[in-house]
Amino acid sequence: MDEALIDSFLSYLKGVKNESANTIKSYAEDLNQFLEYLKQNKISEPAFKNVNYSILRGFLTHLNERQLSKRTIARKVSAMRTFFKYLVMEGIIDENAALSLKGIKLPKKLPVFLYPAEIETLLSAPADDILGIRDKAIMELLYATGMRVGELVSLKLKDLNMGTNFIIVLGKGSRERVVFFGTKAARSMEEYLKKSRPFLVKDTACDFVFLNKNGTGITDRSIRRIIEKYVKIASLNQKISPHALRHSFATHMLNNGADLKTVQELLGHASLSTTQIYTHVTKERLKEVYTKAFPHK
Repeated sequence: MDEALIDSFLSYLKGVKNESANTIKSYAEDLNQFLEYLKQNKISEPAFKNVNYSILRGFLTHLNERQLSKRTIARKVSAMRTFFKYLVMEGIIDENAALSLKGIKLPKKLPVFLYPAEIETLLSAPADDILGIRDKAIMELLYATGMRVGELVSLKLKDLNMGTNFIIVLGKGSRERVVFFGTKAARSMEEYLKKSRPFLVKDTACDFVFLNKNGTGITDRSIRRIIEKYVKIASLNQKISPHALRHSFATHMLNNGADLKTVQELLGHASLSTTQIYTHVTKERLKEVYTKAFPHK
């Protein structure tokens, strides 16, 4: 029964809440780990009905003893809160014992981003061949639009509006938004669509924009490998991930006068507070420039 409740909850997240595949996978791992803990501690079935605050605290102590990161534990707390809220909603339990769990304060982690000169170095790294043209278009579009990698790999040809330089993106929670791109990204995209994609495509029915060498839609993992390849070629910071291009987009927009609300909408953030992390980045940048430039120290 307990396993069935987890399956039902995951179906709810997918079908009703439109959560991402990554979120659903993480919650599945977290809840199954919690269920295993309940079994090891001989909590009688149906175990979830017998969970109280004391048991939840014991599980968190168990996680701390395993020296898991605060971020990982915070995610597991979130999974349990959401899961028990669902059980209450379904009338399976009367009270959400997880509501009493205190949130874990996470240290503010500033996003990694590239300076404009580093972006130019990265974007000029690909060779002028079929895969290099594709890779340049991928990086240009990620930087120009601030799209998530998952959004980019899901792009279909019908989503592209070449000439008017905008894209309809399906983001988290199945929320649609419009993103724009400039002339440099447009040139890279046009070159890819004319010179590269026709050589990669095997099945004309395949309508994904970006394809791998086998002619099928490219994956998140492949995008990560592509970025890592050119980061190495360009001799940049090895910690740069595909998401760093999204961070760079947001940081550069704010540094050049864009307002926070506009950047929020372009990034597809549900809450303005999520976007505000980039104001910390711009403040750090201002402080760095001030410290270097101000003569009266």
